[in-house]
Amino acid sequence: MSSTQDLDYPQTFFQYNHGFLVSKVMFTACELGVFDLLLESEGPLSSDAIAERLGTSASGMELLLDACVGLKLLGVEMKSEGAFYRNTELSNLYLTKSSPKSQYHHLMYYSKTVYFCWHYLTDAVRDGKNQYERAFGISSEDLFGALYSICGRDVIAAFDLSPFTVIYDLGGCAGGLAQECISLYPNSTVTIYDLPKVVQVAKERFVPPEEHRITFHEGDFFKDPIPEADLYILARILHDWADDKCMQLLAKIHKACKPGGGVLLVETLLNEDKTGPLDAQLFSLLMLVQAEGKERTPTEYSKLLTAAGFREIQVKKTGKLYDAILGRK
Repeated sequence: MSSTQDLDYPQTFFQYNHGFLVSKVMFTACELGVFDLLLESEGPLSSDAIAERLGTSASGMELLLDACVGLKLLGVEMKSEGAFYRNTELSNLYLTKSSPKSQYHHLMYYSKTVYFCWHYLTDAVRDGKNQYERAFGISSEDLFGALYSICGRDVIAAFDLSPFTVIYDLGGCAGGLAQECISLYPNSTVTIYDLPKVVQVAKERFVPPEEHRITFHEGDFFKDPIPEADLYILARILHDWADDKCMQLLAKIHKACKPGGGVLLVETLLNEDKTGPLDAQLFSLLMLVQAEGKERTPTEYSKLLTAAGFREIQVKKTGKLYDAILGRK
């Protein structure tokens, strides 16, 4: 829509103003189990049937379902008995718990943690500090444990990683990148290095015990030793931290890295001219509210890597949410 049209009727403004309403509709439908129920049902269901099975009010559920139809998250079919709802392909793929590409836990993190923290964005901008303690009464170090959803195949395939057979995924969480690594590079082994409670969940729920090419290392890689490896993966790690903390970690990795080895960064990259992308700009504010860091440009990450001793820095934009940077020792 042109700016002249917006001045006559501010459609873009209204879209921005209503943005949080859209998010909360999707969060609520996920939390109540709407998409899971419709996936399991043998056909479309009426709003009354959905409300009864999920234990909600009939009137509230009908309004929620209609909003999901408007968002293209559900389809609707009008019959003589009334409206019957079904999942769209998008919802089946990304909003149901059982899908291999499920975003359910990521959305619940946004709904229960991020959404609440952003009530304090004004305070975060004023103070320049994260707002976890104000929002939850405890520090972000105690609470911050989200499993980021990343475009694993794209970032792992961004460069030829076949020369790196011994890989450590620092902060590897549920092992999504580790599994992409061993799929694309069968001769590689990947060790997920994460906090004990994260490793325990990954072992129990995400990485099958028969998969011997993925192992685990419990610890805090900022405080504890980092073992020698060919490649270290830092996926959505450095954006949590200020430059000095990033330098501390990268220098530690460089010291542990085998000669000829490298480090792979997976981050949402800002444009050099500060024009976007919008996702990266919003994530920067998210880091302000919740952590200590920010999103960075390729040049800013390259400077950090170079200062830590890495060379031959390569940047690959994937065209999706997350991009890849490779540095060599």
